[in-house]
Amino acid sequence: MMSDYKVDMINDGMHEFYVDFHGPSESPYQGGVWRIRVELPDAYPYKSPSIGFVNKIYHPNVDEMSGSVCLDVINQTWSPMFDLVNVFEVFLPQLLLYPNPSDPLNGEAAAMMMRDRAAYEQRVKEFCQKYAKPEDIGAVPEDKSSDEELSEDESDSCDDQVAGQADP
Repeated sequence: MMSDYKVDMINDGMHEFYVDFHGPSESPYQGGVWRIRVELPDAYPYKSPSIGFVNKIYHPNVDEMSGSVCLDVINQTWSPMFDLVNVFEVFLPQLLLYPNPSDPLNGEAAAMMMRDRAAYEQRVKEFCQKYAKPEDIGAVPEDKSSDEELSEDESDSCDDQVAGQADP
C-alpha cells in the first residue's frame, strides 16, 4: 500500500510510524522532504489517522511548533473509503498546493500569504532549505510532543480537531 514511500515503524508496532513525504513539484515546497508522524487509532479506517509534520514547515494550516495539521478531510469528513495513500498522494499535496489562510494554525504565515504572496513563497523556500533537506531527514529529532507545545490559542484558531501526536 505505501510501497512508494519510506516508512519507519515506531516501537515495533503497526499503529505508529513515520513516512517521508516530498513536497509537490511546481510549488514552493518542491525539493523539500518532511517526516510525517502517523498514528492509526484502534478504529482505523473508521476513524481518521492522526498526522503531523515532524520537521518544520511554513504553512498557514500547519502549526509551526507542533506540526499539527488543520485539514477538513482528516479532521471532520474522514471516510473509511479513504486510506493512507489518499493522505500522502492527494490530501497533503493539495494542502501544500492550496493553503487556506482563512482558517490558520500559523497566523503569521496566513497573514504573509494574504499580504505578500512573493514574500510568503520566499519564506516557504527558506524553511525548505533550512528544515527539509532530503539528506537531513533522518537527523530530525523524534522525541517531540505536540501536547506540550500546542497552546489553547493555537488550537482555537482552527475550526477542526487538531491532528498531531496522540498521548502515549
